[in-house]
Amino acid sequence: MPYPHLLAPLTLGPLTLPNRVVMGSMHTGLEERGDWARVAAFYAERARGGVGLIVTGGMAPNAEGGVFPGAAGLFTPDDITNHARVTAAVHAAGGRIAMQILHAGRYAYGKDCVAPSAIRSPISPFPPRELDEAGIEKQIADMVTAATRARDAGYDGVEVMGSEGYFLNQFLARRTNHRTDRWGGDYANRMRLPVQIVTRIREALGPAFLLIYRISLIDLVPDGSTWDEVAALARAIEAAGATILNTGIGWHEARVPTIATSVPRAAFAHLTQRLRAEVTIPVIASNRINTPEVAEDLLARGMADMVSMARPFLADSDFVAKAAAGRSAEIAPCIACNQACLDHTFSGKIASCLVNPRAGHELDLTYPPTTAPKCIAVVGAGPAGMTAAAIAAERGHSVTLFEASGQIGGQLRLAARIPGKEEFGPLIDWFATRLRVAGVNLRLSTPATPALLAGYDEVIIATGVTPRQPDIAGHDRALSYLDVLNGAPVGPRVAIVGAGGIGFDVAQFLTEAATSPTLHPAQWRREWGVGDPAQVAGGLVRPHPAPAARQVWLLQRKAEKPGRNLGKTTGWIHRATLAAKGVTLLGGVTYREITAQGLTIERGGAPELLPVDTVVLCAGQIPNRSLAASLSAPCHIIGGADVAAELDAKRAIDQAARLAATL
Repeated sequence: MPYPHLLAPLTLGPLTLPNRVVMGSMHTGLEERGDWARVAAFYAERARGGVGLIVTGGMAPNAEGGVFPGAAGLFTPDDITNHARVTAAVHAAGGRIAMQILHAGRYAYGKDCVAPSAIRSPISPFPPRELDEAGIEKQIADMVTAATRARDAGYDGVEVMGSEGYFLNQFLARRTNHRTDRWGGDYANRMRLPVQIVTRIREALGPAFLLIYRISLIDLVPDGSTWDEVAALARAIEAAGATILNTGIGWHEARVPTIATSVPRAAFAHLTQRLRAEVTIPVIASNRINTPEVAEDLLARGMADMVSMARPFLADSDFVAKAAAGRSAEIAPCIACNQACLDHTFSGKIASCLVNPRAGHELDLTYPPTTAPKCIAVVGAGPAGMTAAAIAAERGHSVTLFEASGQIGGQLRLAARIPGKEEFGPLIDWFATRLRVAGVNLRLSTPATPALLAGYDEVIIATGVTPRQPDIAGHDRALSYLDVLNGAPVGPRVAIVGAGGIGFDVAQFLTEAATSPTLHPAQWRREWGVGDPAQVAGGLVRPHPAPAARQVWLLQRKAEKPGRNLGKTTGWIHRATLAAKGVTLLGGVTYREITAQGLTIERGGAPELLPVDTVVLCAGQIPNRSLAASLSAPCHIIGGADVAAELDAKRAIDQAARLAATL
């Protein structure tokens, strides 16, 4: 059997799970839309894919505990009925599902938020109200009620969210709990609330109900919990009646990335292994576990009893089924880009997936077998072209994919060369497997011509983009980002023209002196200041980034802070990374001339010479539509060839998928 540890059954209280895989909690935004058929379809598809246990997105126990006004929960009998549709669909698909109870505390984005102390969160504009004794009792009672309603709705268990800096975490840490009564002060008092909640939920639900507690192993904020406190809480939560401990890493306000693509795989699993030695109940490892191989290794080495993978089940709902069938190469990889999941969530949109646009859209984006097979030509094996070709072929069309170069991937190949974006490499490998399995006729090193495309029923143009050439005197002395990422020599002092996503990536590429920290967890922890919570409360120490390989200036015309329009949940990571490398970011720049002495610019009306050896142009792209313009018959234009804005792979893949679904 492939992955014998991962696919081994596990008994948790009343449940015997078929494998050791948990689909971790994710907020999708689906429940708030009120379309419960859509919610049920989302979870049922993951249940059919074989995951051992599903945990829902966080459900609020009351209005003040919701992550935002109107956040979903179980407040009324109608809520129970709606949630029962979800559990029935999951059970009909052979799955098991637990509901997460999430009280946001001071993270609640609303004026009625409450907390142990009236200390405003740095990520919210709303100061919380400090709870009195009666207020604390109300929160406990509401969480117990939420748990009983979850049972009534047919859930197999509940998960109490006690990590990520939410309400219960706020009571645990001195950073947020300044109380002097029985709910504050020493740790026995500060952990009273989560222990009371678990105790009373267990009393209300009886012994035969799955009760998960999600515990923060390392807060990554000043004055967070120490390891001794984490271990003491774990033992107390076990004694209070928890069935299993799930693990959380870092508070949302922490300035250390924990789930983005630049975080090493399983970067925090060593802490789960340490926790496992402190308790007798099972423990779940989490964060940046995205392949069956990584998960199997953790379990085989005794580092955890189960593994939690959340976003990998957005990328591929059949993750477990494919692993069990020996088809792991066909698993669509989660690249931890955040672009369609967390960025959507924090923008009030439905969470989906860059790699899999069907995620969250199971009812409105389907790929049914075609009843009228066609001969289809796709030109360009970048993300849009590969997606369109694969889906069209999977639906039963005869598809030929033309690629002028000798390899597939397009601009994804450039992305894979950026330190911290190594996950794009496996994404290209997956596309290659998908094209082969789908039966696409792949013709590499074959520039498409009108004559070559004659006779096809449909032609899809996905020829991508070409770098835009800015009107700067002496631009012939500069390199393009294509030149640099393809290995052109670059001097020790560099000016990068254009501070969009590509400019930031090139700056990262040019400042990294050695191997990428993403591939070396110990190096990555040093660079970001991740220490040992056994030695320092919260596990936060002074960062020690490696020296930059070059001196870099990153410039833009807009008179605003460079990087402002980067990803909503990852932009701060890119800005912090370049700051640690000493990159100079300048906005409001007018470019005058590139000479042998460097780049002459103007800011505020004053000329200035940047004494650089190399100028790199990252000044945007233009669609490559020359082939489309030469065709006499109509064609479909997708991806960068349609819209060239910032090489948006998310938009390109989604557009390609929706086109291929209709052919």
